Amino acid sequence: MNRIYNFSAGPSMLPLPVLEEAARDLVCYKDSGMSVMEMSHRSPAFDAIIKDAQRLLRELMHIPDNYKVLFLQGGASTQFAAVPLNLMNKNRKADYIVSGQFSGKAFKEAQKYGDVRCAGTTKEINFSAVPRLSRADFRADADYVHMCFNNTIYGTKFPYIPDTGDIPLVADMSSCILSEPVDVTRFGLIYAGAQKNMAPAGLTVVIVREDLIGNARPETPVMLDYQPMAENDSMYNTPPCWPIYIAKLVYEWLLNMGGLKAMKAHNEKKAAVLYDYLDSQSYYIAPVEKESRSMMNVTFVTGDAELDKKFAKEAGAAGLANIKGHRSVGGMRASIYNAMPIEGVQALVAFMRKFAAENPKA
Repeated sequence: MNRIYNFSAGPSMLPLPVLEEAARDLVCYKDSGMSVMEMSHRSPAFDAIIKDAQRLLRELMHIPDNYKVLFLQGGASTQFAAVPLNLMNKNRKADYIVSGQFSGKAFKEAQKYGDVRCAGTTKEINFSAVPRLSRADFRADADYVHMCFNNTIYGTKFPYIPDTGDIPLVADMSSCILSEPVDVTRFGLIYAGAQKNMAPAGLTVVIVREDLIGNARPETPVMLDYQPMAENDSMYNTPPCWPIYIAKLVYEWLLNMGGLKAMKAHNEKKAAVLYDYLDSQSYYIAPVEKESRSMMNVTFVTGDAELDKKFAKEAGAAGLANIKGHRSVGGMRASIYNAMPIEGVQALVAFMRKFAAENPKA
Protein backbone atom coordinates (compact mmCIF):
# COMPACT_ATOMS: atom_id res chain seq x y z
CA MET A 1 0.00 0.00 0.00
CA ASN A 2 1.39 3.37 -1.02
CA ARG A 3 -0.95 5.92 0.56
CA ILE A 4 0.04 9.56 0.55
CA TYR A 5 -0.75 12.29 3.06
CA ASN A 6 -3.73 14.10 1.55
CA PHE A 7 -3.99 17.69 2.75
CA SER A 8 -7.00 18.47 0.54
CA ALA A 9 -9.62 20.86 1.91
CA GLY A 10 -12.32 18.51 0.67
CA PRO A 11 -13.08 15.88 -0.24
CA SER A 12 -10.52 14.94 2.34
CA MET A 13 -8.88 11.80 3.62
CA LEU A 14 -10.94 9.30 5.61
CA PRO A 15 -9.73 7.17 8.53
CA LEU A 16 -7.87 4.13 7.25
CA PRO A 17 -9.80 1.68 9.49
CA VAL A 18 -13.04 3.03 8.01
CA LEU A 19 -11.79 2.54 4.46
CA GLU A 20 -10.63 -0.97 5.27
CA GLU A 21 -13.98 -1.94 6.79
CA ALA A 22 -15.84 -0.42 3.86
CA ALA A 23 -13.61 -2.37 1.47
CA ARG A 24 -14.52 -5.62 3.24
CA ASP A 25 -18.21 -4.77 2.89
CA LEU A 26 -18.00 -3.31 -0.61
CA VAL A 27 -19.23 -6.33 -2.54
CA CYS A 28 -21.43 -7.86 0.14
CA TYR A 29 -22.65 -6.04 3.26
CA LYS A 30 -22.93 -8.56 6.09
CA ASP A 31 -25.35 -11.28 4.98
CA SER A 32 -27.42 -9.08 2.64
CA GLY A 33 -25.90 -10.56 -0.49
CA MET A 34 -25.28 -7.13 -1.97
CA SER A 35 -23.36 -3.89 -1.56
CA VAL A 36 -24.78 -0.92 0.35
CA MET A 37 -24.57 0.88 -3.01
CA GLU A 38 -27.06 -1.62 -4.45
CA MET A 39 -29.59 -2.17 -1.69
CA SER A 40 -32.97 -0.48 -1.43
CA HIS A 41 -33.09 2.43 0.96
CA ARG A 42 -36.37 0.89 2.21
CA SER A 43 -34.73 -2.43 3.06
CA PRO A 44 -34.31 -3.57 6.67
CA ALA A 45 -30.52 -3.60 6.19
CA PHE A 46 -30.33 0.06 5.19
CA ASP A 47 -32.97 1.09 7.69
CA ALA A 48 -30.64 -0.24 10.40
CA ILE A 49 -27.68 1.65 8.89
CA ILE A 50 -29.38 5.05 8.80
CA LYS A 51 -30.90 4.65 12.25
CA ASP A 52 -27.52 3.65 13.66
CA ALA A 53 -25.91 6.66 12.00
CA GLN A 54 -28.45 9.04 13.53
CA ARG A 55 -28.09 7.43 16.95
CA LEU A 56 -24.29 7.52 16.88
CA LEU A 57 -24.17 11.17 15.79
CA ARG A 58 -26.55 12.08 18.61
CA GLU A 59 -24.29 10.25 21.06
CA LEU A 60 -21.14 11.91 19.73
CA MET A 61 -22.50 15.46 19.79
CA HIS A 62 -24.87 15.06 22.76
CA ILE A 63 -27.74 16.24 20.58
CA PRO A 64 -30.86 16.88 22.70
CA ASP A 65 -34.14 15.12 21.94
CA ASN A 66 -35.78 18.36 20.74
CA TYR A 67 -33.43 18.50 17.74
CA LYS A 68 -33.87 16.57 14.51
CA VAL A 69 -30.94 15.01 12.68
CA LEU A 70 -31.46 15.09 8.92
CA PHE A 71 -29.32 13.36 6.29
CA LEU A 72 -29.82 15.41 3.13
CA GLN A 73 -28.21 16.09 -0.23
CA GLY A 74 -27.02 19.09 -2.21
CA GLY A 75 -24.01 20.09 -0.14
CA ALA A 76 -23.78 22.95 2.32
CA SER A 77 -24.32 25.36 -0.56
CA THR A 78 -27.93 24.16 -0.94
CA GLN A 79 -28.48 25.16 2.68
CA PHE A 80 -27.65 28.74 1.71
CA ALA A 81 -31.18 28.82 0.24
CA ALA A 82 -32.86 26.25 2.50
CA VAL A 83 -32.07 28.18 5.68
CA PRO A 84 -33.82 31.43 4.72
CA LEU A 85 -36.70 29.57 3.09
CA ASN A 86 -37.35 27.67 6.33
CA LEU A 87 -36.36 30.24 8.95
CA MET A 88 -36.77 33.75 7.49
CA ASN A 89 -40.52 33.49 7.82
CA LYS A 90 -41.64 35.86 10.61
CA ASN A 91 -40.11 39.31 10.11
CA ARG A 92 -38.37 38.43 6.84
CA LYS A 93 -35.09 39.64 8.35
CA ALA A 94 -31.77 37.91 9.00
CA ASP A 95 -28.30 39.00 10.12
CA TYR A 96 -25.20 37.38 8.62
CA ILE A 97 -21.62 37.34 9.89
CA VAL A 98 -19.39 37.43 6.81
CA SER A 99 -16.04 35.94 7.78
CA GLY A 100 -14.94 34.39 4.49
CA GLN A 101 -15.97 33.19 1.07
CA PHE A 102 -18.65 30.67 2.02
CA SER A 103 -20.41 32.91 4.53
CA GLY A 104 -20.28 35.58 1.84
CA LYS A 105 -21.99 33.24 -0.62
CA ALA A 106 -24.62 32.35 1.99
CA PHE A 107 -25.21 36.06 2.62
CA LYS A 108 -25.65 36.76 -1.08
CA GLU A 109 -28.07 33.85 -1.55
CA ALA A 110 -30.19 34.84 1.45
CA GLN A 111 -30.62 38.37 0.06
CA LYS A 112 -33.00 36.89 -2.53
CA TYR A 113 -35.53 36.14 0.21
CA GLY A 114 -35.73 39.15 2.50
CA ASP A 115 -34.02 41.92 4.43
CA VAL A 116 -30.58 40.45 4.97
CA ARG A 117 -27.93 42.52 6.71
CA CYS A 118 -24.22 42.02 7.26
CA ALA A 119 -23.80 42.26 11.03
CA GLY A 120 -20.01 42.07 10.91
CA THR A 121 -17.16 41.28 8.58
CA THR A 122 -13.37 41.23 8.41
CA LYS A 123 -13.18 41.61 4.66
CA GLU A 124 -11.13 44.77 5.11
CA ILE A 125 -8.25 42.70 6.56
CA ASN A 126 -8.63 39.92 3.98
CA PHE A 127 -10.46 37.72 6.50
CA SER A 128 -7.26 37.17 8.51
CA ALA A 129 -9.33 37.12 11.72
CA VAL A 130 -12.95 36.51 12.62
CA PRO A 131 -15.27 39.36 13.65
CA ARG A 132 -15.75 39.97 17.37
CA LEU A 133 -19.45 40.55 17.93
CA SER A 134 -21.83 40.87 20.88
CA ARG A 135 -25.60 40.70 21.25
CA ALA A 136 -25.88 44.44 20.52
CA ASP A 137 -24.58 43.86 16.99
CA PHE A 138 -27.69 41.90 15.98
CA ARG A 139 -31.15 43.21 15.22
CA ALA A 140 -33.67 42.23 17.88
CA ASP A 141 -36.26 41.38 15.22
CA ALA A 142 -33.98 39.22 13.06
CA ASP A 143 -35.43 35.77 12.39
CA TYR A 144 -31.97 34.26 12.77
CA VAL A 145 -28.23 35.00 12.74
CA HIS A 146 -25.98 33.04 10.36
CA MET A 147 -22.28 32.29 10.70
CA CYS A 148 -19.63 29.99 9.22
CA PHE A 149 -17.80 28.52 12.22
CA ASN A 150 -14.58 27.55 10.44
CA ASN A 151 -13.35 29.26 7.29
CA THR A 152 -11.68 26.68 5.08
CA ILE A 153 -10.09 29.04 2.58
CA TYR A 154 -8.62 31.57 5.00
CA GLY A 155 -7.73 29.21 7.85
CA THR A 156 -9.77 30.92 10.57
CA LYS A 157 -12.22 29.68 13.18
CA PHE A 158 -14.44 31.37 15.73
CA PRO A 159 -12.92 30.88 19.20
CA TYR A 160 -16.29 31.79 20.70
CA ILE A 161 -20.00 31.28 20.02
CA PRO A 162 -21.68 34.64 19.36
CA ASP A 163 -24.33 35.61 21.89
CA THR A 164 -27.53 36.11 19.93
CA GLY A 165 -29.94 36.01 22.86
CA ASP A 166 -33.28 34.55 21.81
CA ILE A 167 -32.48 34.84 18.11
CA PRO A 168 -31.72 31.39 16.63
CA LEU A 169 -28.07 31.04 15.66
CA VAL A 170 -27.39 29.11 12.45
CA ALA A 171 -23.90 27.73 11.84
CA ASP A 172 -22.22 26.24 8.81
CA MET A 173 -19.81 23.76 10.42
CA SER A 174 -18.78 21.94 7.26
CA SER A 175 -15.05 22.09 7.91
CA CYS A 176 -14.95 21.68 11.69
CA ILE A 177 -17.85 19.47 12.70
CA LEU A 178 -16.80 16.57 14.97
CA SER A 179 -13.34 18.09 15.49
CA GLU A 180 -14.19 19.06 19.08
CA PRO A 181 -17.20 19.13 21.42
CA VAL A 182 -19.78 21.84 20.75
CA ASP A 183 -22.82 22.86 22.78
CA VAL A 184 -25.61 22.13 20.31
CA THR A 185 -28.13 23.97 22.49
CA ARG A 186 -26.42 27.28 21.65
CA PHE A 187 -27.60 26.88 18.05
CA GLY A 188 -30.98 26.74 16.38
CA LEU A 189 -29.53 24.94 13.39
CA ILE A 190 -26.19 23.41 12.42
CA TYR A 191 -25.42 22.21 8.92
CA ALA A 192 -22.36 20.61 7.36
CA GLY A 193 -21.23 19.06 4.14
CA ALA A 194 -19.84 15.66 5.06
CA GLN A 195 -16.83 15.54 2.74
CA LYS A 196 -14.31 17.04 5.17
CA ASN A 197 -14.74 15.23 8.49
CA MET A 198 -17.51 12.68 8.07
CA ALA A 199 -17.93 10.90 4.76
CA PRO A 200 -17.50 11.13 0.98
CA ALA A 201 -19.12 13.99 -0.91
CA GLY A 202 -22.88 13.69 -1.39
CA LEU A 203 -24.16 13.84 2.20
CA THR A 204 -25.22 16.98 4.05
CA VAL A 205 -26.09 16.80 7.74
CA VAL A 206 -28.61 19.23 9.24
CA ILE A 207 -29.22 19.39 13.01
CA VAL A 208 -32.26 21.59 13.61
CA ARG A 209 -34.33 22.48 16.66
CA GLU A 210 -37.85 21.16 16.29
CA ASP A 211 -39.60 24.48 16.87
CA LEU A 212 -37.87 25.85 13.75
CA ILE A 213 -39.42 23.17 11.56
CA GLY A 214 -42.83 23.48 9.93
CA ASN A 215 -42.90 27.16 9.00
CA ALA A 216 -41.28 27.08 5.58
CA ARG A 217 -42.37 29.74 3.16
CA PRO A 218 -45.04 28.64 0.66
CA GLU A 219 -42.67 28.84 -2.28
CA THR A 220 -40.15 26.47 -0.66
CA PRO A 221 -39.39 23.45 -2.87
CA VAL A 222 -40.29 20.26 -1.07
CA MET A 223 -36.68 19.05 -1.25
CA LEU A 224 -35.58 22.15 0.72
CA ASP A 225 -38.37 21.97 3.30
CA TYR A 226 -37.16 20.48 6.60
CA GLN A 227 -40.63 19.29 7.64
CA PRO A 228 -41.17 16.51 5.07
CA MET A 229 -37.54 15.47 5.51
CA ALA A 230 -38.03 15.17 9.28
CA GLU A 231 -41.41 13.46 8.96
CA ASN A 232 -39.91 10.87 6.62
CA ASP A 233 -36.72 10.29 8.66
CA SER A 234 -34.54 11.72 5.86
CA MET A 235 -36.07 9.33 3.33
CA TYR A 236 -38.60 11.46 1.49
CA ASN A 237 -36.67 10.28 -1.56
CA THR A 238 -33.63 8.04 -1.98
CA PRO A 239 -30.93 9.36 0.36
CA PRO A 240 -27.17 9.19 -0.32
CA CYS A 241 -26.93 5.64 1.01
CA TRP A 242 -23.19 4.98 0.65
CA PRO A 243 -22.05 8.26 2.28
CA ILE A 244 -24.49 7.64 5.15
CA TYR A 245 -22.96 4.19 5.63
CA ILE A 246 -19.43 5.65 5.65
CA ALA A 247 -20.56 8.36 8.09
CA LYS A 248 -21.82 5.63 10.41
CA LEU A 249 -18.39 3.97 10.32
CA VAL A 250 -16.69 7.32 11.01
CA TYR A 251 -18.97 7.93 13.99
CA GLU A 252 -18.07 4.50 15.34
CA TRP A 253 -14.37 5.24 14.81
CA LEU A 254 -14.67 8.50 16.74
CA LEU A 255 -16.52 6.88 19.62
CA ASN A 256 -13.97 4.08 19.80
CA MET A 257 -11.15 6.59 20.16
CA GLY A 258 -12.90 8.31 23.05
CA GLY A 259 -15.36 10.72 21.44
CA LEU A 260 -15.01 14.40 20.65
CA LYS A 261 -13.00 15.33 23.76
CA ALA A 262 -10.32 12.87 22.68
CA MET A 263 -10.56 14.09 19.10
CA LYS A 264 -10.08 17.69 20.22
CA ALA A 265 -6.95 16.78 22.18
CA HIS A 266 -5.57 14.94 19.15
CA ASN A 267 -6.37 17.85 16.83
CA GLU A 268 -4.80 20.39 19.17
CA LYS A 269 -1.64 18.30 19.31
CA LYS A 270 -1.49 18.04 15.51
CA ALA A 271 -2.13 21.73 14.94
CA ALA A 272 0.51 22.68 17.52
CA VAL A 273 3.18 20.78 15.58
CA LEU A 274 2.59 23.00 12.55
CA TYR A 275 1.82 26.31 14.26
CA ASP A 276 4.76 25.98 16.67
CA TYR A 277 7.07 25.57 13.71
CA LEU A 278 5.51 28.50 11.85
CA ASP A 279 5.93 30.72 14.92
CA SER A 280 9.56 29.68 15.41
CA GLN A 281 10.94 30.83 12.04
CA SER A 282 10.72 33.64 9.49
CA TYR A 283 10.83 31.88 6.12
CA TYR A 284 7.09 31.17 6.07
CA ILE A 285 4.39 33.66 6.98
CA ALA A 286 1.20 32.62 8.77
CA PRO A 287 -1.31 35.39 7.90
CA VAL A 288 -4.04 34.51 10.42
CA GLU A 289 -4.21 36.26 13.79
CA LYS A 290 -3.39 33.75 16.52
CA GLU A 291 -6.74 34.08 18.31
CA SER A 292 -8.59 33.13 15.11
CA ARG A 293 -6.45 30.21 13.95
CA SER A 294 -8.19 27.09 12.69
CA MET A 295 -7.21 23.62 13.89
CA MET A 296 -8.48 22.18 10.62
CA ASN A 297 -7.05 24.45 7.90
CA VAL A 298 -3.60 26.00 8.29
CA THR A 299 -2.59 28.64 5.74
CA PHE A 300 0.89 30.00 5.10
CA VAL A 301 2.96 31.68 2.36
CA THR A 302 6.60 32.33 1.60
CA GLY A 303 5.88 35.85 0.36
CA ASP A 304 7.07 34.89 -3.13
CA ALA A 305 4.39 33.55 -5.49
CA GLU A 306 6.90 31.58 -7.56
CA LEU A 307 8.37 29.94 -4.46
CA ASP A 308 4.85 29.06 -3.33
CA LYS A 309 4.22 27.30 -6.65
CA LYS A 310 7.49 25.43 -6.35
CA PHE A 311 6.69 24.42 -2.79
CA ALA A 312 3.30 22.97 -3.73
CA LYS A 313 4.74 21.07 -6.69
CA GLU A 314 7.65 19.56 -4.76
CA ALA A 315 5.46 18.77 -1.76
CA GLY A 316 3.16 16.79 -4.02
CA ALA A 317 6.12 14.87 -5.43
CA ALA A 318 7.16 14.09 -1.85
CA GLY A 319 3.79 12.51 -1.04
CA LEU A 320 2.24 15.60 0.57
CA ALA A 321 -0.71 16.08 -1.77
CA ASN A 322 -3.05 19.02 -2.33
CA ILE A 323 -1.06 21.55 -0.32
CA LYS A 324 -1.69 24.40 -2.76
CA GLY A 325 -3.80 27.22 -1.32
CA HIS A 326 -7.21 28.14 -2.68
CA ARG A 327 -7.05 29.93 -6.01
CA SER A 328 -8.57 33.09 -4.50
CA VAL A 329 -5.75 33.56 -1.96
CA GLY A 330 -2.78 31.55 -3.24
CA GLY A 331 0.01 30.31 -1.03
CA MET A 332 -0.31 27.01 0.80
CA ARG A 333 -3.02 25.39 2.88
CA ALA A 334 -2.67 22.27 4.96
CA SER A 335 -6.06 20.80 5.81
CA ILE A 336 -5.48 18.56 8.80
CA TYR A 337 -8.92 17.17 9.47
CA ASN A 338 -9.69 14.40 11.97
CA ALA A 339 -8.37 11.59 9.76
CA MET A 340 -4.96 13.20 9.21
CA PRO A 341 -2.46 11.38 11.46
CA ILE A 342 0.08 13.38 13.39
CA GLU A 343 2.79 11.68 11.32
CA GLY A 344 1.43 13.51 8.27
CA VAL A 345 1.85 16.89 9.96
CA GLN A 346 5.33 15.94 11.15
CA ALA A 347 6.25 14.94 7.58
CA LEU A 348 4.99 18.31 6.33
CA VAL A 349 7.08 20.23 8.86
CA ALA A 350 10.15 18.19 7.94
CA PHE A 351 9.57 19.03 4.27
CA MET A 352 9.09 22.72 5.11
CA ARG A 353 12.45 22.79 6.91
CA LYS A 354 14.15 21.09 3.98
CA PHE A 355 12.55 23.37 1.40
CA ALA A 356 13.52 26.51 3.32
CA ALA A 357 17.13 25.33 3.57
CA GLU A 358 17.33 24.51 -0.13
CA ASN A 359 15.51 27.59 -1.44
CA PRO A 360 16.86 30.72 0.24
CA LYS A 361 14.91 33.88 -0.45
CA ALA A 362 16.60 36.77 -2.21
